[in-house]
Amino acid sequence: MPRTSSLRAWWARRPPAAGAAVMATGILSVGLRQTGHDVLSRIALALTCAAWLALAADFVLRLVRERDRWRAEAVTPGSLTAVAATTVLGTRLTAAGRPVLAWTLLVLAAVLWPVLLANVVRHWGRRMPGSVFLCCVATQGLAVLAASLARAGSVAWPAHAALALFWLGLVLYGLALVHFDPRQVREGPGDHWVAGGALAISALAGATLLAAGDGGPYLWNADDRDALRTVTVALLVLDLAGYTVLLVAEVLWPRTRYDVRRWATVFPMGMTAVATLSVAAAVDVPWLKGPGEVLLWVAVAAWSAVAAGAVADGRASLRSRAPR
Repeated sequence: MPRTSSLRAWWARRPPAAGAAVMATGILSVGLRQTGHDVLSRIALALTCAAWLALAADFVLRLVRERDRWRAEAVTPGSLTAVAATTVLGTRLTAAGRPVLAWTLLVLAAVLWPVLLANVVRHWGRRMPGSVFLCCVATQGLAVLAASLARAGSVAWPAHAALALFWLGLVLYGLALVHFDPRQVREGPGDHWVAGGALAISALAGATLLAAGDGGPYLWNADDRDALRTVTVALLVLDLAGYTVLLVAEVLWPRTRYDVRRWATVFPMGMTAVATLSVAAAVDVPWLKGPGEVLLWVAVAAWSAVAAGAVADGRASLRSRAPR
């Protein structure tokens, strides 16, 4: 019983930003599937499903039993990981041939998105951490999932909705950039990487929209496709440049202590890899696949390091609460 009580106390301290762990694991599952590592991808998918179910149950329990705490957390940018994590899982399930589950997750994310987004944006401050870019990530996550379902089911309307979300996500990125504190690149505990991750998921959304128009229903004319292609490539270039800056910052200002916000470092790393691989296929640039695979394994290594840190932190927390 004491051990169980300690575990509950540790879990109760979990911040909303812990949803980034689901996002990080889910996007690695997508990337591993893209590169033909099906067994590892399925393992990552199983972990993603288990973590998402646990976090979803906790989300509902807080909404029902701890309404005041739920409201307080719903105004923080980290709350948007609930939407982003749901869309990442839905995207992976679409690739796995589970459209009913994916559509269910899309509806759930679409219901949560406007409520949480409105709460978060209303409470933005002048100097915000990197999690401010989750407004873009959550919106582009919806775009990616809707476009993926449009492509899988050869249905046009989700792709058109995804295109609107894609452009809205870019507007939200610009607004978030105004509120972002650039000192976070040097001082941030890990979520400053979301500044790059938002560009990566935007590039992925563009690539998925381009792919949805290939071999399916008529979606884009030549001008639309050229504009979408140009913006998508530009987003990937910006993302890779940002990735380089953030990686150099990690070398110059090492942050070796575990922090739950480190999952928000792994997610952009994995998303950059998946975006690179997806853009390579969508715009027919085969040489990008090599860098994409390298970036994927860098993300896998980062995931392993953060997971080890999370386990060690959890064990230390449980020991500190155990009766003497």
